[in-house]
Amino acid sequence: MKLILSLVPFFPLLGALIIGVFGSKLSEKFVHRFAIFCIFVSLCLSAFVFNDVIKSDRYEYSLYTWAQLGELKFEIGFLVDSLTTSMMLVVNFVSLMVHIYTIGYMHNDPGYKRFFSFISLFTFAMLMLVMSNNLLQLFFGWEAVGLVSYLLIGFWFKKESAIYANLKAFLVNRVGDLGFLLGIGLIVSATGSLNYLEIFDSISILAELQYDLLDFYSVSLITLICICLFIGAMGKSAQFPLHVWLPDSMEGPTPISALIHAATMVTAGIFMVSRMSPLFELSEHALTFIMGIGAVTAFFMGILGMVQNDIKKIVAYSTLSQLGYMTVALGSSAYSLAMFHLITHAFFKALLFLAAGSVIIGMHHEQDIRKMGGLWKYMPITWIVSLIGTLSLIGFPFFSGFYSKDLIIMAVGVSNLQFASFIHLLLEAGVFITAFYSLRMFLLVFHGKARFDISHPPKESKFVVTFPLILLAVPSVLLGGVIFEPLVFSDWFDGAIFVLPNHDFLLNLNLASDDFLNFAKHGFLTPTFLLLILGSSSAYIVSLASPKINYFLSSTFPRINILLKEKYFFDKFNDWFFANGTRFIGEKLFNFSDKGFIDNFLVNGVVRLVSNVAALMRLLQTGYLYHYAITMFLAIAVFLWWYVPQPIQ
Repeated sequence: MKLILSLVPFFPLLGALIIGVFGSKLSEKFVHRFAIFCIFVSLCLSAFVFNDVIKSDRYEYSLYTWAQLGELKFEIGFLVDSLTTSMMLVVNFVSLMVHIYTIGYMHNDPGYKRFFSFISLFTFAMLMLVMSNNLLQLFFGWEAVGLVSYLLIGFWFKKESAIYANLKAFLVNRVGDLGFLLGIGLIVSATGSLNYLEIFDSISILAELQYDLLDFYSVSLITLICICLFIGAMGKSAQFPLHVWLPDSMEGPTPISALIHAATMVTAGIFMVSRMSPLFELSEHALTFIMGIGAVTAFFMGILGMVQNDIKKIVAYSTLSQLGYMTVALGSSAYSLAMFHLITHAFFKALLFLAAGSVIIGMHHEQDIRKMGGLWKYMPITWIVSLIGTLSLIGFPFFSGFYSKDLIIMAVGVSNLQFASFIHLLLEAGVFITAFYSLRMFLLVFHGKARFDISHPPKESKFVVTFPLILLAVPSVLLGGVIFEPLVFSDWFDGAIFVLPNHDFLLNLNLASDDFLNFAKHGFLTPTFLLLILGSSSAYIVSLASPKINYFLSSTFPRINILLKEKYFFDKFNDWFFANGTRFIGEKLFNFSDKGFIDNFLVNGVVRLVSNVAALMRLLQTGYLYHYAITMFLAIAVFLWWYVPQPIQ
């Protein structure tokens, strides 16, 4: 088993190295075939491990010790349990679909081989993250996905917008990573270990410790650790206010947008909090903080999706909103539901992104939904799979997204944490918002009159593009029902996720049935479904029935319209306060330290001193012998006066 587990991340790494090093000497056909083969082997091995974990319990071992400082070991190893294997399957399957899709989407791109190397490396980094048994390896995978995302978002590096976007993503994530690193440091200082199981065995010690922030104020160490760790998750999983990088990441090619948003980078924070659930369960303050951040993200980022016109950015803001739902589930101690939604979301979100890419190809790289319409006639396969992805996203009964999303809303409704009732209302409102922007995008793209040049009509994408869409559509419909009972009513995550008895609000859920079919049928009778219908109807009215309403609303409420179009002015505030502020401070420090102190005082000052001393010395060099003789005489006299001892009286 040790060998098999080691091979799971090895094959994507092998694909990345072979293509990256020897890509210039290899044909495009060999490159994509080899990359797909490596990911496929990794997926098969993950399925084997998954089946073995079902029969057994878990595997935990260290591969090798990198370094040791006293009792502290820096190890590379794996912890494989139900939580890990679920992520391994999701990451590899979605990555495989993206690899296949890339053949058609990136065809004839000059960076074709480089792209395959990057996405294989991205998959490797995510697998190392989810399979880690210690915080060191977790941090390695954490930083690796951040680094590769920088390369992928800025893949078209000759575009100024792409350069700006990847730099923005890199810097914003560094803010979150600082908090994450501080959290790891506090854990190590308190427990003396980086290993998950050893840390979890020491939680009783952590729970009793206090940390003095100020002389007059102290906070629970476990609360401080959890908030620092979650700040890292806020960066990776794009939670308010560290969300600003995610919409701009659309500057990268569509396949990587799907990979980042569906199965890898943005889900890393959700996975990390679930993995560290024994720590988070000991701090209600941290859980309340997490729930609040998630609710703000789910609600306000969803509102921004309502006014977007770029097809990829609409899907991007839907990702932000859905990540907010997952975060709220984490805050309500419903870690299994957060993972449930993460899994279902991975498939239908990858489907929506890849379908958006298919539309972009068909529309000759046009991304403005106002310039589309009536595409169902020209792209029937893309239309059908987009409908499936949309229905799953809005949580329509019997589709995958319904089960996980509705359960999260219900779990928050029965939570007794502070502000839970208010957050529950925000999530319910989010259902209306999600239905509105999702159906608005779908209707403007595929229905209504054509708003493009019909002399150059779009065509259905190639089979290599539509094939992954069809494969992703299947779990977008069926997966939620299949895993509904194991994840909600069984002990699948027992041992991998820890929940205190007084936080196990899932026990308080008054479900109509534990059968997924009956649960879905009951979904038609809930207020949530009513809000879904209202949102869908509103989308139909403003997109097709009475589109003039858009102009009426924007002219009636111009300030609100500007606020939304400017994305709450977060980007401008960050540019003004952080970017310009940092630049201002840097310039002042440069003028004071570099120019003022180092250049003017030290360097130029020494030059001036030497010059002045030299000028003085020149005055002494008269060239007259008697001047030198007098000087020598005076020097000897001073010497004798100073050093010759005086007689004792």
